[in-house]
Amino acid sequence: MNTTPTTFNAGAVPPPYTVVGSAERSGAAGLAAVLLNRGARYPRKQVFTELVKAGFDYIISVENPAAHYGIDELSSAFPQARFVLLSARATPGEQINIAAAELRTPLFFVLWNDLRILYGGQASKIAERLLLPAGELGRGEPNKNWYRRLCTTPVFQNTQFEPLPFAFLPSMHNRRFETLPYTAAKEDAPTLFPFQSVGIYDRQRFLGIGGFDASIHNPFWQLVDFGVRAWLWGEEIRCTHHIRLRCDGSGGLEDSTSDESYWRFALKNILPAVRRDEAKTVYAHLPLKKLLFFMLRSGQSPRTAFRQFFAARKWVSANGANWKMSAEEMLQNWDIRS
Repeated sequence: MNTTPTTFNAGAVPPPYTVVGSAERSGAAGLAAVLLNRGARYPRKQVFTELVKAGFDYIISVENPAAHYGIDELSSAFPQARFVLLSARATPGEQINIAAAELRTPLFFVLWNDLRILYGGQASKIAERLLLPAGELGRGEPNKNWYRRLCTTPVFQNTQFEPLPFAFLPSMHNRRFETLPYTAAKEDAPTLFPFQSVGIYDRQRFLGIGGFDASIHNPFWQLVDFGVRAWLWGEEIRCTHHIRLRCDGSGGLEDSTSDESYWRFALKNILPAVRRDEAKTVYAHLPLKKLLFFMLRSGQSPRTAFRQFFAARKWVSANGANWKMSAEEMLQNWDIRS
């Protein structure tokens, strides 16, 4: 797979951070836990104790600026943990990118500090379920990654144990891309992206598509960009009922307005078209005829819109070989994946 950087600004650097802790390996499942932190100060020792009991190989906790309390004590009590101390605010996607770079396990489970694993959280069982059936192992190319998919997202409940709409459908309304939440009833049901970024990620596949795009600053559209890009590039994100989580916090409201982040997402994913040569090889491009539409709809100055359009066009050209379908085809054929 082409691993050209997925951001418009290939020179973008992650937020500055330091790392505390040795992260001694405590398991051999091939699955690490990545803990993101938000909201109230939950009983931290309890959170880490539960993750250790679940048998994760390592724990990476990404700590927000000005919230680096009790790190030395936690590091001593939990040698399996490593703490990433951010020096500046970062979106959830940027935090996950940093954690993925720090890890070496083939799988990692992204969680928030206000989530509790109710069922199916043993690391060894999770990793075992995400491997292909034994009869299919060993087929194909040497060193091929045999994990089933890019990301698997669990079932969510609130504090009253009521199911939450944890899966998402793609939709177009008045030429604007939208997402429709629903509660997936079937095992392996497709979802456009993982709910609140929570899920078990295949690290090799995650890095292969470039992770989350740091140039998209709205966390909602950053997550949508990740999910849509994954599906367009031939990856899969699906749900499992074998793992159930409870949300103790609200998780915050998602901002899905058509801001600058939306248009960066649209330029990269919705506006490109695909070509097929005689060998039916797919290649994406951003047609010039979309420039006027973008300039009229984005609400930006002509100069800014012009510059962003051609930056996106250059990016799509560089990454075009990764496309397996257009956004229109993804929308038309979504039901087939269910």
